[in-house]
Parts: sequence; structure tokens; C-alpha cells
Amino acid sequence: MNRIQVGGREIGAEHPTYIVAELSANHNQNFDQAVKIIHAAKEAGADAVKLQTYTADTITIRSEREEFRIGGGTLWDGRNLHELYGEAYTPWEWQPKLKQVAGDLGIDLFSSPFDATAVDFLEEMDVPAYKVASFELVDIPLIQKMASTGKPLIISTGMATVEEIDEAVKAARGSGATQIALLKCTSAYPASPDDMNLRTIQELARRFDVPVGLSDHTRGIAVPVAAVALGACIIEKHLTLSRALPGPDSAFSLEPQEFKAMVDAVRIAERALGKVHFGASPLELKSRIFRRSLFVVQDLKQGQPFNDDNVHSIRPGHGLHTRHLREILGKQAARDIGKGTPLSWDLVAK
Repeated sequence: MNRIQVGGREIGAEHPTYIVAELSANHNQNFDQAVKIIHAAKEAGADAVKLQTYTADTITIRSEREEFRIGGGTLWDGRNLHELYGEAYTPWEWQPKLKQVAGDLGIDLFSSPFDATAVDFLEEMDVPAYKVASFELVDIPLIQKMASTGKPLIISTGMATVEEIDEAVKAARGSGATQIALLKCTSAYPASPDDMNLRTIQELARRFDVPVGLSDHTRGIAVPVAAVALGACIIEKHLTLSRALPGPDSAFSLEPQEFKAMVDAVRIAERALGKVHFGASPLELKSRIFRRSLFVVQDLKQGQPFNDDNVHSIRPGHGLHTRHLREILGKQAARDIGKGTPLSWDLVAK
């Protein structure tokens, strides 16, 4: 199954890239700010907005043990997990209202659920798809719960081995999912372009025969555009009104004008990909005349032989094809020929 459908959009190799604006924690617990981000996503050309549906208590537990403290060189080193998620979560009572805002604007809204209660809640909202976050790819019961809804699943693969991806995909299919897409992802915040390994996109598509996209945490827009050139048909990128605003995800989010620049660049990349084609394009037809051909480059008298000095392969293309040069050399001019005359067979003595 190399395509899926989210809302009214077909997603796959033969369709425009489906561009998702990740709201994440960039609302900073302000509903009006969340609404403004959805409007900014629409104005920037996004096809969808994605939420995250959890609370601190549905994603972790309150504990001061060292295991629950973040480390490893992230933006959040030293923070307690429960504390961070309590700051970052999107209030559930907002989410149906945000879906209505997105619907009124004509874009999709779906979410990443982080436990079974979130799936049930999102089913009541009738979201058009589910996103499996990279860290939840190993939560097989959660994937089975999402798959049992029959909704399309978009599975992020950050950190995952091929075996783990295979297990997740098989679990989803075994529980009723018939529409699955995978996202190449590097789960670092921010991620370095050096660590993106975008060629994996083509390998994921080959191995699993599903649409493949990119969930991107790099700064800037170059990586998503490169991903589209390699076949990505979904791009997910964090969106914020301003990186100057505080928030756990601001540092690797795009501002609205940057997000629009990314969308515009992706659309140009799609047009440039085109199809397999050889020969002159319509625009190139006018240029064909400037290709090389055979010209007489010295004044010649009738009967004078053609040689390397008086016949050259040069631009433009009004003369005989260059493949005939060796065939012409040594033969005689059929009549007087002026310098700059394109060579033709009627100028060659029989």
C-alpha cells in the first residue's frame, strides 16, 4: 500500500507533499496563541496541524529518582520529566476547539496520543489520522489500540532499528491498520543535518512499501527540501509564532515566514522533480539551434578539399551533424563557399 488518505488528501509518490505543522508546546499554555499558530500554519501553506494528546500523568509519573531526570545533551537537561510534560502538554479541553478552528480554515488536525485514554478521547473528536511518536514506536499495545480504530497511522521512526520498525508495522497491520506511513526522524532536539541520513527514506519505502516522509527537528529548511527530492511525501516541522517566545520547543521551530519559505521551496522541488524525460523540453526547443554543427570557416573555391582547417564543429546548429565530420574530410567543395556557411550535403561534390 504505497499511499494513504488523510481527510480528503491522497498522500503518496504521485501526489503533492503533505505538509504538517507541529504545534507541540509552542502555545505556552495560551489558547489564543495556539489559535494564532493554526492560522499561521494555514497562511504558510500547511496541509495539517498536529497536536500531542497527553498529560504529565498519562505519559510518565511524578518521581524524583534519577531515572526521571533528563540528561544526554538535550535542550532540557536537568529537568524532571513530569515537570517538563506538565509545562508542555496541550490541555485536552482545547483540542476539540482547535480542531474546529482548523476545520473552518480548511486544514486537517490530528494528534499523537500517548496512552489508550488519549486514543479514546481523539476518537470522540473524530480525528482523521493518528501519529505515532518516535518514542512510542516501541509501545506495541498503544500502536494496536490506534490501529484498531481503522484510521491511517503515521509512524515516526527516530532511534528505531529495522527490526523495531518491522515489529511496529506488523502490530499495526495485525490490528486492522490498512493505511500506514513512516517518517524518517532523528530524535535530537535540535538535530544536526550531519545526522539525518535522508537516504533512509528510499530504503524505508523499499522495505515496507508504504509512503515515507520526514519528521524534521533541524534548524532551517534545507533538510525538508532535500527529503522531498529523495521521495518524502510527508513533511512535519514545528511551527512557532516567534523563537523569542519561551517554550521547550522554540529553539528548533520555524517562524511563520520561514515555514512559508519551506512550503514554497518544497513546491518548487516537486515541480522540478517532474518525470523521467529525455530530449528537449518545450522551453529547450528554442535552444536546440545553438548546439554544435559543421560549418565552413574559411572561403573555399569549387573543387578545394575539405580539411581540419576549413571545416569545424562549432555553434550554432544550422549545419550537418558533427557525426559526419570524418566522412566529409578529404571530399571537395561542389562550388565556391563563403566563410561562415553551414555545411550541407549539396555543398559536397559527389
